Amino acid sequence: MAGVSDIAFRTLCREAGADMAFTEMVSAKGLSFANEKTRHLLALAGGESQVAVQLFGHEPEVMASQAAWIEDEMGESLAYLDINMGCPARKIVSKGDGSALMKEPDLAASVVRAVKGVVEHPVTVKFRRGWAEGDETAPAFARRMEEAGADGVTVHGRFAEQLYRGSADWGVIARVREAVSVPVVGNGDIRSGADAMRMAVETGCDAVMIARGAEGNPWLFSQVQAALAGEPEPAPPTVEERIAMARRHAELLTHREGRNIVRMRKHAMWYMAGLPGAAQARGRINYCTTLSDFDAVFDELLEIARERS
Repeated sequence: MAGVSDIAFRTLCREAGADMAFTEMVSAKGLSFANEKTRHLLALAGGESQVAVQLFGHEPEVMASQAAWIEDEMGESLAYLDINMGCPARKIVSKGDGSALMKEPDLAASVVRAVKGVVEHPVTVKFRRGWAEGDETAPAFARRMEEAGADGVTVHGRFAEQLYRGSADWGVIARVREAVSVPVVGNGDIRSGADAMRMAVETGCDAVMIARGAEGNPWLFSQVQAALAGEPEPAPPTVEERIAMARRHAELLTHREGRNIVRMRKHAMWYMAGLPGAAQARGRINYCTTLSDFDAVFDELLEIARERS
């Protein structure tokens, strides 16, 4: 996830039980300009391996050349390359990238063929139920991607025009599963271990991808692992555990980015959502820039929670 799945977030999710993690979404065009800000997104934590890279772009030659560069740069640390054809953000689709490629299946297939032609690692494609609301094209699109050489696909159960409104339709995941012979990953609205289990049973998908559900909640992965293993789900984290995780997240960001950790603001909001005093703390979070700033707010939230317990 752009702006979210950096080294710090991936570390916490892997520790909590995620089998695999993705870098932030990476622009092939940005890499082609040797943009250091873009290349920074591919940095790994010490000892981190088997990380997938989600690459976006719509120019076959650029996508292929940068996929080859990523493979050479990351070596054995790379799990596979995932081509993003699902992001509905206006700044992405306005350039013909992300889910805009669902409107141009011929071009989308050309991108997949070009990337497959230059890399040895598996290449997968992530896309949505379709572009326009009510017009489901995912099963046919999945077949085109498989024919173009995709080694697997990931399906998000919303239309691009839907953005993140409403609920994800898991039925489309099952329909894609029936349409192709490559592995299918289901995505959308996984908020608990029970959700992941239900998706697996209802759709027959080969794996479950968790995205926004893990924001401020890396414990979700341990809950999913327990559910899939037929074990009782771990209890939800306590207030103390949530604050402790938020502190650790801020510390990891500080080690990586230095004193200014403005990007921690959104993570802090997610961690403290629903906690006593969270509404009043949001204003202060918006002015936090350093680890000590965040710690002061976290201390205040802990004190409020103890007073009300």
